[in-house]
Amino acid sequence: MALRQVVLDTETTGIDWKQGHRIIEIGAVELLDRRLTGNNFQQYLNPQRSSDPEALRVHGLTDAFLADKPLFAEVAENFLNYLGDAELIIHNAPFDLGFLNHELGKIEKTPLNHKVLDTLVDARRRHPGQKNDLNSLCRRYNVDNSHRELHGALLDCEILAKVYLGMTGGQVDMMGLLNASEEQSGTESSRDSATSVQIAQFNSSTAAGRPRLRVIRATAEETALHAQYLEDMGGKALWNAP
Repeated sequence: MALRQVVLDTETTGIDWKQGHRIIEIGAVELLDRRLTGNNFQQYLNPQRSSDPEALRVHGLTDAFLADKPLFAEVAENFLNYLGDAELIIHNAPFDLGFLNHELGKIEKTPLNHKVLDTLVDARRRHPGQKNDLNSLCRRYNVDNSHRELHGALLDCEILAKVYLGMTGGQVDMMGLLNASEEQSGTESSRDSATSVQIAQFNSSTAAGRPRLRVIRATAEETALHAQYLEDMGGKALWNAP
């Protein structure tokens, strides 16, 4: 069975639901076996109140824009159906889960009880003493966020998905994810001649009947990213020791 994960984010009228602040946007991006599927969820909401000035500067969603949007109660069922039983990937999970569970409680729905991976906690573990906000992680993992002038739940989810894939060490390119068709094709030109000969010999002699082995070489850009990753870790890899 495919591993289904949902990268989740919210935008809100302020920083604390206990002070009456509400959700104004929900964004979610689906990953199946660590691949972006394009099956995303986005919903703007009418919070029935104004955003704090500081929050408005962050997300730019005005009262006028949100006035004709549905209430959370009207979209809750669709949202929960979309989540299903997926593992949730959230940056600073207590913030978003606090708001979501507050909204669910207001309409007498059960709080979310999903498995959660908090990328902020994971990043702090991997990079202690460094900045681990989303912009900093984008720089660290070479994820393009130049189009992120304002925060947006869906946009931030798309960015976080690429950061997550880079941070957790899957087979990713500099944009965060290999194109599936490119990975499947594995063209002969990406192999050097010596390796190709060795693979051909292995296939013909010791592995008859098995699928051909594919070797996917790191690009120069990926090699540079790996070197930067090692430097961020302190530059003390054993295989680089004199």
